[in-house]
Order: sequence, then C-alpha cells, then structure tokens
Amino acid sequence: MPTRPHQSSEEQTRRWAERRAMVGARIRELRLGQGLSQEALALESGLSRNMVIGIEWGRKSVAYERLWDIADVLDVPISQLLLPPDSAAKTSPYRGRRRPMGN
Repeated sequence: MPTRPHQSSEEQTRRWAERRAMVGARIRELRLGQGLSQEALALESGLSRNMVIGIEWGRKSVAYERLWDIADVLDVPISQLLLPPDSAAKTSPYRGRRRPMGN
C-alpha cells in the first residue's frame, strides 16, 4: 500500500519556501507597478507593514483570506498573485489604480 509522503520533508519545506518567495515577489511587483508603498498596502489590506515585508520576502506564510484582501487592494484577480513575477505585463488585461507612494 502506498504511503503518503511526510509533509515536513526537506523537499516539501523547500517547495513551500520557493512558492512563498514567488508569491511575495509577485505581490511586490504588482504593488510597485501601482505606485503603492508597503505601508499603503498594509493599511488598506488590514495587515501590518512588517507582515507585508515578510510576505514580499517569502519569510511569512499568508492565509487565503489575506490573499483576497491583498488582491482587492491591488485591484487584480487573486489568480494574478499566483503567477510568477513579471507575468502581469504579458498576460493581464487588468490595470490597477495609480496612487503616489506614501498615500
């Protein structure tokens, strides 16, 4: 009978870290593309600025609900957050709101 791989294996941990880094880089790319500061994204999404920094650097895990909050602030479908960085310019018809940084 086949057994399920242990969910905390080194391989699984490595994949999770890569995925967190990819999603975080994508969020950062979208945020910067809209001229939003980390503080503005944090305030509008209900997260702390430290949490936004941790997410963007792939150091923090994020709940599904928070991904929706972030997508709402960035005015993109949640699926856009799961694409590799630099994908929006090639694939997305969505254009977010432009706001000056720090506002």
